[in-house]
This record gives sequence, C-alpha cells and structure tokens, in this order.
Amino acid sequence: MDEKGMQDADVESNQLPSDEGHHVPDQVLKHSHDADEALTALEGEIITIDEATNKRLLRTIDFHLMPLLCVVYGLNYLDKTTLSYASIMGIKKDLGLKGDNYQWLGSMFYFGYIGWEYPTNRLLQLLPLGKYTSVNIILWGAVLCCMAGVKSFSGAVAVRFFLGLFEAAVTPGFTLFTSQWYTKKEQGFRTGLWFSFNGFAQIVGGLIAYGIAKGTQLHGSSIAPWKIIFLVTGLLTVAVGVIFFFIIPDNQLNARWLSESDRRLAVERIRVNQQGVGNKHFKLYQLKEAFLDPLTWAFAFFAIASDIPNGGLTNFFSQLIESFGYTPEQSLLYGTPSGAMEVISLILCGYLGDRFGQRILVSTIGLIVSIIGMILIVALPLSNNGGRLAGYYLTGWCPTPFVALLSLISTNVAGYTKKTTVAAIYLIFYCAGNIIGPQTFRPNDAPRYVPAEITIIVCWGVCLFDLVFIWWYCKYQNKKKAALRAQPDYKKLENQEWLDLTDRENPEFVYQL
Repeated sequence: MDEKGMQDADVESNQLPSDEGHHVPDQVLKHSHDADEALTALEGEIITIDEATNKRLLRTIDFHLMPLLCVVYGLNYLDKTTLSYASIMGIKKDLGLKGDNYQWLGSMFYFGYIGWEYPTNRLLQLLPLGKYTSVNIILWGAVLCCMAGVKSFSGAVAVRFFLGLFEAAVTPGFTLFTSQWYTKKEQGFRTGLWFSFNGFAQIVGGLIAYGIAKGTQLHGSSIAPWKIIFLVTGLLTVAVGVIFFFIIPDNQLNARWLSESDRRLAVERIRVNQQGVGNKHFKLYQLKEAFLDPLTWAFAFFAIASDIPNGGLTNFFSQLIESFGYTPEQSLLYGTPSGAMEVISLILCGYLGDRFGQRILVSTIGLIVSIIGMILIVALPLSNNGGRLAGYYLTGWCPTPFVALLSLISTNVAGYTKKTTVAAIYLIFYCAGNIIGPQTFRPNDAPRYVPAEITIIVCWGVCLFDLVFIWWYCKYQNKKKAALRAQPDYKKLENQEWLDLTDRENPEFVYQL
C-alpha cells in the first residue's frame, strides 16, 4: 500500500461510527475515492428492473453459473474423500502406514488449507475472481494425480499439504460469487445447492470406488486400485477447471454471455444487497472491524466445533461403516445413502430458510437429526449393524448449519475487505476443527470408536447454543438499525449501496436471520 493509501486507511479507522449513531455524509467523503466497481459501471444511474426482466436475468445467471459451481464443489469434496476410499483399497499396506500415520494424512490436508487461507482470500480480492479460482482448481487436480505416484508416507504428506493449499480458494471464492451475483433472498438456497454436491460426490465417489475395487478384483490391474481412484478424480478436476476458466466471469462487467445492457441490469439487481460486486482496495479499518465484531467469533467458534466431527467422519466413514460388520467393498457402496441425505437436507433447508427468512433456525433441524443419528450409533450394540448404519445416514444432515452460516457470511458481512477477512477466519477455524477431528478416531478404540462418537455429540450440542446466539445477535442489531433510520435527521444518500460500507457502518444494511 502506498503512503496515501495508508493515510486513508488510518483516517478511516479513526472515523469508525460508534454504536450510538452514524453520519452518512462523513461516510460518503470517506469512501468517495474507493467505491465499489458497480458505481463506475452504472455511472451513478438508478435503473428500474421489472419482474419479468429480473426473472429472465436470474434464469440466465443460474444457467451459466450454478452447474459449474455445483460440479466443482462436488469434486472439491470428492478429492478430499478419495483418501477414505483408498484406506480400504490398499494404500495403508502399499505406503507402509503404521500407528497414527493415516490420521495425520487426514489432518495434513488442512495444514496446507489453514496456512494459505488468509493469503488466498486477499488474492481473491486483488486478482480477477473467476480466473484465480479456475487456476487453483486446475492445480489441485494436478496435485491429486500426483498422489498416485507417491511411494512413502512422507511423499503422501507433501501431496496432501499442497492439495489443501490449492483447495483453500474454493469455498471463499464461491461465497464471493454468490454474494456478487445473487440478492440476499436468493443466496441461502444457492449456497445450499452448490454445497449439496458434497452429497452427490459421496454418492458418485462411492460408486466409482466400488466399481474400481470390484473390477480390479475380478480382472486384475497393473495399477493398484487406490491409485486409479486418485488419477480418475484428479484428471476430471483438471478438465473441469479448464472449462471453468472460460465460462465463469470475474464479475457481471466481463460476463461474455451477457449483453452490455444486461451486464448493467445484473449489477442493478443486487443493489438491494448493499454490498456491490467487488472492491480491490485494502481497507485497514475493515480488517480491524472484522476482528472486533462479535459475529466474526461466533462464526469461528461454530466452525471449529462443528468441523471436529466433520474431520473425523470425512476421513473415517468407510472404516466406520466397515466396523458395523460389513466388508470393505460393501462399506464403499453403503456409504452412498449418506450423501443422498446430505443433498436432501441442504436443498430442503436452504429453500425453507430463504422461504421463511429464518436460515439459522431452519438449519438447526439438520443438527438435531444428526445428534439423534450419532446417539443411535453409540447406544446400539455392535451386533445391530442395520440400526447403527441408519444412525450414520442420519448424520448426513449435519452440514445444514455450517452451510447456513457460510451463506450468512455472503449475506450478512459487507465491505469487501471485511468479507474476505471474516471468510478467512471462518475457514481457518474450519481447518482447525478438521485437523483435530481425525485424531479423535484412535486405532486402539476400533471397532466402536466410542470416544470419537461421544466427542461428536458434545460438539454438535455446543453448536446449537452458538446458533441461537447468532440468531439473537443479528435480530438485536436489526432493531438498533431500525431505530437509527427512524430518527428525524437521518438521510440516505444516493448510491450509498455502492460505497463499500461495512454491515456495521451502513444504517441501511439489514441482517438476514
């Protein structure tokens, strides 16, 4: 940052509005030199969009964005779970894994992820969003292919580290895409939709792994079956990444599949978000506000508490199902219905959350169902493999609150520097939880893994209380903003939506619940 930029940032940090009131003219002066790109695109003009035009634009945007976002996010999950499939397809024996080596392979992915999360969020802000994301997709696919060539534990550790590093851009990048293209009322369902492809990936991945395992068993293969699964998923990811590069724009202003007039309309339709389409200025006061906002740490606390269970289940679900009394091949096949449960729960809760304007409360349904499922696994005897398997399927509802909060980072955090910072913090804590999670499944606890299962129940119970706090806090802040807007001397100025104001400093900003 140059000297003038640092001075501007310092001035801004000293002019943060207090909780008691805001002075909108001061905000305009503060941000007149660093407004959102949308202000330049619209040249200060306010365009009226009729309902038919809005629906046509939404269909066009959905058609071009959602299929690729969904497929890539499914591959993002599949690439992480290939290790779980490989664990019962011979990788442990071929690499000579001993003791807790496998647990550390599961955790190592998240060391790369956590180490690169904040830098990659800054790059998502500074570089063209679509192109930077696509390069990361291609690189992570190439790295996954390298997993087929490793011959030792140390080599696998290195590959898993770099896999996490390149995948770190995907979730925050997709959150920015969602906030950039969709209105607040549309974001919860869309986030649930692309995230639900984790479940589709579990279904497809399980079937592919089962087919490879059975095929090599019946017909033999010069390549170990676990290597084939890495090559197939890695090469598929590279191919999709290339398509992503040419189809997904950086924002509305360079979308080749929109006409010049439709680009302006696509920007105008998200004016209601009070967030804009992108801002490349680093703003120190927004960074500080992100660290001082209680909502940031409520999000972060939820991320670590909910992803301790996720880290364990993602890497051990095949072995967990095998412990219910099924063969390794059956465990690959029987893991697929859990993916279907995840798809159903995320799409259903995403739709209902947007429909009733209560994303947080609706998402708790999934967490309660998952807790019931894990209690069944703990309570039922080892001989009741059908009942314990049903309990595992119920845990497929657990991602619903995580995705709801991810969509709320898109919806409820404004100011581009603040948004990327909060997303980075959320995903850093997500990584921490996923690093801890595999360590709860200790080899000497097999086949029941009771300590890990109890840990999962406790973590999910704590998450319920955190969700209630987040819901209450957002509602409380909305009441304060409504009171401020009701004051006689309050005035909303023209194009205030495009000034890259944070959610706390913009009186017009309303938090979604």
